Parts: sequence; C-alpha cells; structure tokens
Amino acid sequence: MGSKEITGTHFDEASGVADILEKDRLESEKWTKKKHISEQPWTLQNWHQHINWLNVVLVVAIPMIGAWMARSTPLKWQTAAMSVFLYACAGWSITGGYHRLWSHKAYDAHWPLRVFFALFGAAAVEGSIKWWGHSHRIHHRYTDTNRDPYDARKGFWYSHMGWMLTKPNPKYKARADISDLIDDWIVRFQHRHYLAIMFFMSYIFPTLVCGYLFNDYKGGFVYAGILRACFIQQATFCVNSLAHWIGVQPFDDRRTPRDHVLTALVTMGEGYHNFHHEFPSDYRNAIKWYQYDPTKVLIYLCSCVGLAYNLKTFSQNAIEQGLVQQQQKKLDRMRAKLNWGAPLSALPIWDKSEFIEKCKTETGLVTINGIVHDVSGYISEHPGGEPLLLASVGKDATKAFNGGVYLHSNAAHNLLATMRVAVIRDSFAQKRAENELKKQN
Repeated sequence: MGSKEITGTHFDEASGVADILEKDRLESEKWTKKKHISEQPWTLQNWHQHINWLNVVLVVAIPMIGAWMARSTPLKWQTAAMSVFLYACAGWSITGGYHRLWSHKAYDAHWPLRVFFALFGAAAVEGSIKWWGHSHRIHHRYTDTNRDPYDARKGFWYSHMGWMLTKPNPKYKARADISDLIDDWIVRFQHRHYLAIMFFMSYIFPTLVCGYLFNDYKGGFVYAGILRACFIQQATFCVNSLAHWIGVQPFDDRRTPRDHVLTALVTMGEGYHNFHHEFPSDYRNAIKWYQYDPTKVLIYLCSCVGLAYNLKTFSQNAIEQGLVQQQQKKLDRMRAKLNWGAPLSALPIWDKSEFIEKCKTETGLVTINGIVHDVSGYISEHPGGEPLLLASVGKDATKAFNGGVYLHSNAAHNLLATMRVAVIRDSFAQKRAENELKKQN
C-alpha cells in the first residue's frame, strides 16, 4: 500500500548517491515540461487517472466486501475475541514496531520481537516497514508542507485517506535516509516478500486460526481478517488526521500536531501528537501517568523481559523548557492585546521647570518614578479619596506611591501606566526610554 510516485524512492543498496540525485533531477525536469495528472482538473474523461487503484482496492473495496459478507455471517463470541486479540497484535506492531521502533529508533529490540512486529505489522495492510518508515520520516521532516505525504493543511479527509486514494504530484517528491532500515535483515525480508506475508497474515492466518479453533472459517475470514484490518487502518489514519485536528498544543503551535485523549484512545496511545512531533525519538507518547498510552507500557514490559532495550527518553528539563516556552508565547500574545500605557521611548522629555510651568495651566499632573502622569480623570475615582490624590498633584509623589502613604498594587501600577504623558529629563525613566530606543534600533 502506498503512493510510489511520492514515497517509493529510497536509499537503495545498489544505488549510489550520485545515481539517486541524477534520477531526481531527470524526474524533476520531466514534470516541468508537462502537467502531471494531479495538476489537471477532474473530468469524465480522466477521473480514473487520478485514482490510486491499488489503495482503493486495499482500503475501500476489500473492506466493503467484508461489510457485505458480514450481513450473512453470524459472529461467534470466540471469533470476536480472536478478532480483538489479532487487532491488538497488529495495532501494537504498527505503533510499537513500525512507528516507534523502526521509524523513530526510540528503542532497540531483539530479533524475536522484530519478527513479531514484521509479521503482524503486515497484517495491518499498511505497507512494508521500509515504505511506511520512509514516508513517515518524510512526514516529520516536511510537516505541513507540500512535501508532507499527508499534509494536514489540505483538510481532514485528505490527511485521513485522500492522500492514499489519489495520485500525488511527483514535483513534491521527498526523500529521507532509511539506511538503518535497509541494514535490518528483517526489514529487507519483509519488504521483498511483503504481498505474500500481508495476504497470509491479514486474511489466511485469521481464517485458519478461527476455523481450526472454533470451526468458523468464514467468520475468521470476515471478522478477524477483513474487518479487523479495516479497523486498524482507520485507527492508524487518525494519527494523520485526528491528531492534527483536535486537541491542545502545549509544546509548539507553529505546526498542526495536537494532543487529545480521544485520539489516544483510538490509536493505542498515539494521541499525544504535539509531544511526539517535538520529541519524536522518545519511546513514550504520553509522559504523565494518567495519560493513555498502552504502547509505552508494552514497550516497557518488553524491556523488563529482555526483548527490548535502550529505551530513549528526552530529559525532563528539555520537556519542561518546551512547555514554558509555549506558555510564554501564549502570554506574549495575551499581553500584546492589552493596553500597558505609552512606551517611555514614545513620550516627550520635559525639564523639571517645564513640568512646573505645565502644572500652572493643566490640573492633575504628578510625577512618579521620573514619569509625568495626568491623573485628572481619576481624582474622583481614587479609592483613598480625592484629598489624598489632590495633595500630590503638581509634585513628585514617588515616595507616597511606593509605600510612603500606601504600597500600591500591581493593578494600581498598571492603571497608572495608562496615564503617562512625559518623562522627566535626567531621571532613571529617561535612561529606560533610551534603552528601549536602542532595542528598537
């Protein structure tokens, strides 16, 4: 399964870098001279050329056949239980194997666990490890760009399934290094024999198991085979769509990945996607004990019995740095919407004599911390009473404001800042204004 036009090129064992780059150059030149079908409008004459027919068969046609057959196929509880068990095996092989082990190298695993993942990962009908890992690394490298195979900016449907069902534009072909995958004999063997392994593990194996154990060959084929694979596909697709659509962004909001418990429930713990895109090589998706991530737990349990090792985690310091930085961005955006008073650098500079002259014609001028404020509109509102504020008009009230009479609150300081009209020359406020100008320049 997959779109070879956009993700089918790999660092091949037999090809040198020069050969690969030359092929890319020739491919790029080819599509600058003529329009690819993906760039042409859909018409009655060419609609079939837009379709990726292999994926339509694997993701749409076969599940529809399974749903139609289910109408005349009774579901035994034993077959239902086996379907759930095989669903868990295949689902975990995608989340713990294809994704966290091979795509992100979040931990290492000995060959028995890798063989398990390769077999049951194929049963999910989502492509080989080599193809899946390559396209997923491209997704992380080019998230939310035209080179992203399942670009979330193109809509929920496109990122969920549309990208697979239509032919992509080869103009946006991208590449990621998968030399480590090629070095794994299990990955090479599965890729070379993928179709045979996929059909056996997806359809024949469930049929034989349910037939032998429960005398339910047809139920095994329909429920433990076709429909089970369909549900796994849809759950995995939610990581590309739902995880970029609903939830919060506690680590970074420059791109679409989000954290949400609903996505985690649907995808066996892959729902804390904002965290994952920031810290992709962490074997965990959920970092808090109450967050749902069974894949993390299973990887840890495998490490306890020696099947997995070298489990990677980012430092708590790095994680909390990301949290604080994102919180600061949110605070900065909130702060930018508020009136904090005129910047000191934008205020005129008055001599003390000029302030005294202004006080003769303007009522309500007072200096605090080297800044002239016009409090005339606030005299009647002053909580301490008008006489107290009037006693400071025309004077330097710094001492009174900062605790000589009353140690004013943050709210009082913020309100006072909105009344600024000038800066007194040779004051500390003037130095602050000069520093503001330097930063601006």
